[in-house]
Amino acid sequence: MKLRLFVTAACAALMIATFAAQEQNPQAPPRSADPYIGNAAAGTTEFPLAAPAGKDSNAVTAPPGGAVNQGPFDPATWKYGPAFNAPAGSKVWNPVRLKMAQGGKVTGGTLFSATDPATYCAMANAGYDFIWTEMQHDQHDWQAVARMWRTCPHARAVPGVRIAYTDEREIQHALDAGALVVVVPTVDTVAEAIQARDWVYFPPLGRRSNGGGQAFDAAMWGAVPGGYRQTINDNIVLVLMIETLEGLKNADAIARVPGVTAVFAASGDLGNFTGFRQGTPDYERAINIVHDAAVKAGVRLCGPLAWRDRPDFTCFQAGSEVAAIARGVAAELGSLANTQAKPEVGPFARP
Repeated sequence: MKLRLFVTAACAALMIATFAAQEQNPQAPPRSADPYIGNAAAGTTEFPLAAPAGKDSNAVTAPPGGAVNQGPFDPATWKYGPAFNAPAGSKVWNPVRLKMAQGGKVTGGTLFSATDPATYCAMANAGYDFIWTEMQHDQHDWQAVARMWRTCPHARAVPGVRIAYTDEREIQHALDAGALVVVVPTVDTVAEAIQARDWVYFPPLGRRSNGGGQAFDAAMWGAVPGGYRQTINDNIVLVLMIETLEGLKNADAIARVPGVTAVFAASGDLGNFTGFRQGTPDYERAINIVHDAAVKAGVRLCGPLAWRDRPDFTCFQAGSEVAAIARGVAAELGSLANTQAKPEVGPFARP
């Protein structure tokens, strides 16, 4: 009962904040996850530009008066409208995107298997730039991930995710839940890179659907300066992972796809797909191919945290929450770590 009352109160507070913001600035975009909140009000009876009842308006051939797009309808020549333009002078509000633009070294802590919001929030406030929530190799579901992200949306590390594959549903779930960093694995071709870009970005750069979700709420990104829908294309970070021989062959072209923020030289799977271990000439050649692609395209270059001092790498994946706990305890206890008493008998007796 207490939890239900708390949730109800939280929802009420969010609604009050949203309506208050709208009253202060009626022209501001709606700060709600409801994708239909901007529709005509119930009871509207006048639609001046509507097609006449029961008649062919000939809209495919002739536009209404005052239309920007003249002549027969053609998607190839359509001039995209200004309805969702970012306000003049809008600044980047995603600290990861900003740090990358400044050339800083960005770190992502990996949340591999935990679903407890307290664990996520602890990771998000531990010092990383973003949290790499693992959706490729673990059994997370999107409800659990969304719950973690909305528990502490304004933690120091922004929500990020490695999705399972290039897919509209996976990427849409991630973004609508509030992801600001999207990592796409095993990108082999330019077509896959374009597909990933298309689902990550709103038009005109991409094809992301304006379907709502908690990312649009004022408690997450709905209250950012300029509005979420208007500014998210300038704030999202898209990282494409090069992991296979096919990906290496197309690395130059993949890195040049508009909208790609960074390419990731996958340390583990480049070994898996090449058959060579780190340090051997063939393995290092594969890594250098990804390096060269990033340098030539002018995008960021990502890899494991162990490569923080490798030339031109400025984006890194750190270890999991389990590894972070182990490291933290060892650092905290120092010489007292692992000094447990050793009984001669029983389950805690150790050789």
